[in-house]
Amino acid sequence: MVRKLLLVANWKMNLNVSQASLYVHRLQERTRTHRNLEIVLAPSMLALQPISVQIDHRKIRLAAQNAYFKDEGAFTGEVSFTMLQDLVHYVIVGHSERRIYFHEDFPMIRDKVAAAIRNGISPILCVGETQQERREGQTKRVLHDQVVTALSNLTSSEIARVVIAYEPIWAITTFGGQIAKPDEIATAIAYIRYQVRELYGEKVASAMRVLNGGSVDETIIGGYLAIDGCDGALVGHASVNPYHFSNLIEAAYQFQHQMDQVS
Repeated sequence: MVRKLLLVANWKMNLNVSQASLYVHRLQERTRTHRNLEIVLAPSMLALQPISVQIDHRKIRLAAQNAYFKDEGAFTGEVSFTMLQDLVHYVIVGHSERRIYFHEDFPMIRDKVAAAIRNGISPILCVGETQQERREGQTKRVLHDQVVTALSNLTSSEIARVVIAYEPIWAITTFGGQIAKPDEIATAIAYIRYQVRELYGEKVASAMRVLNGGSVDETIIGGYLAIDGCDGALVGHASVNPYHFSNLIEAAYQFQHQMDQVS
């Protein structure tokens, strides 16, 4: 089954509204429309609405970096998935920084995944282990617990909307940024698909897109895309600069074009 490549630019807490607008202008100047490559920007919540009317929707889609799992109510300062319905196609859920800094636990992430689906938004579910968990040989246990609990309230038809990003915390720039070897990513992605297969069957597992969420830039994206079962990347640091991200997009396109010629 052919799965469309997906590149997601997670700006984190960077770029104000005017900077975001300039970024989009420069990115669109440098980026072609690629039929088999989906490009997604995840700006700050403040920038989502103005960017939504600026982007060329043939080239770019939008994601929110976070949302609250209740649809409405007395939750001062929160933004719900319901409020995001008309703005975004995706929402990032369970990012390591949300788990670590904001103490998001398994039940909350499970409820956020369900809320995204309920509101017609595709969750990009982030899963991955710390350096200590990896040293202790706990990678599979961590991935099992994160995947199984996050998806536990979804039906077989709902799971089709989910994207999973394998985010080895030890390979993220914020937490040390060691370069993950392709075989390490390949093993984790294969195990994630195995867990989805055990829960929902082969057809669902084969159709699901799984991304690499570790540190990546235009110089190494091809190596990760060459991994069997890797369908793109959740890009952090390298996505905040429009020139770097456009170069990464072009590198991904060139890799895909070469693979299409071979096949």
